[in-house]
Amino acid sequence: MEMESDVFDQLDLQLLHALEVNGRASFSRLAAVLGVSDQTVARRYRRLCAEGGLRVVAVRDADALGQDQWTLRLRCVPDSAQAIAEALAKRPDTNWVGLASGGTEVILGTRPRSPGDRDDLLLGKLPRTPRLLEISAHQMLHRFYGGPSGWLEKFAVLDPDQIEALRPDPVPDPGPARIAPEDEPLLAVLERDGRATYPELQRATGRSESAVKRRLAALLASRAVYIDVEYNSEAIGYPVAAALWLTTTPAALHSVGEALAAHDQIAHAAATAGPTNLTATAVFRNTADLYTYLSGPLGHLEGVQHAEATPFLRRVKQLTYRARPR
Repeated sequence: MEMESDVFDQLDLQLLHALEVNGRASFSRLAAVLGVSDQTVARRYRRLCAEGGLRVVAVRDADALGQDQWTLRLRCVPDSAQAIAEALAKRPDTNWVGLASGGTEVILGTRPRSPGDRDDLLLGKLPRTPRLLEISAHQMLHRFYGGPSGWLEKFAVLDPDQIEALRPDPVPDPGPARIAPEDEPLLAVLERDGRATYPELQRATGRSESAVKRRLAALLASRAVYIDVEYNSEAIGYPVAAALWLTTTPAALHSVGEALAAHDQIAHAAATAGPTNLTATAVFRNTADLYTYLSGPLGHLEGVQHAEATPFLRRVKQLTYRARPR
């Protein structure tokens, strides 16, 4: 796959990939690796934010922290999906919400912080939601791709030396993946802006700048937290996204998941408990490419018994911010 965009060029794509490698790298470090000036990087970054929906934010890695993650499919009365999606977007335990199936389905990811939060959503709020026809819950068991692994790495817009030059400095002993109560003020800022400066983080936490640097480096190195790069895929020439729901034989679950993870089209793939045993998010240039993928690379995987594709109409919420209404 080659990446084409009517709006952004190769340097923009390299900058996006560089941020996936190290979302907190300074403009000067990014510029040195990309072979351009600091001012060029700063200008391109601002344009990607304004026109490409770029956000760089810290994300707690529920997989590394051993916390529950669920993907929910909600089938709704047609004129109610938007309102239900908007209400779910306001909840702090939902990390993304999308409208699909011609506007009759809401698909969302949720990371409840506790069993109480999970039960509140799954057993309390959702069953009592008017005009909600069906709830399908898929609990993530194993992540094959996604999370800290950015989709743009599959396009090789940076060479291995550039990637190595961008990687954060290693932390000798970061300790276990754990978020302590005293980390919350630090993460509150980074979940809004993953590139917040150390003086900003110092002011928010009341800790010394060196202490903030050490703790953030440990959180990132232990994988308790990662810096995520989000952008509108349509801005880089991939406007079609679909959720995939796959059923495999038990023996083929791992091999199919590993194969999916290697496909260029796959931005996220996970084994799940629920009505299907694999879920994935795939991104395409157009619906013809979606068809080619379903009938080709996906269709040829041995062990896949059933596959359903649900194209997204639009995103309502993504990570720590809500998408602007169109």
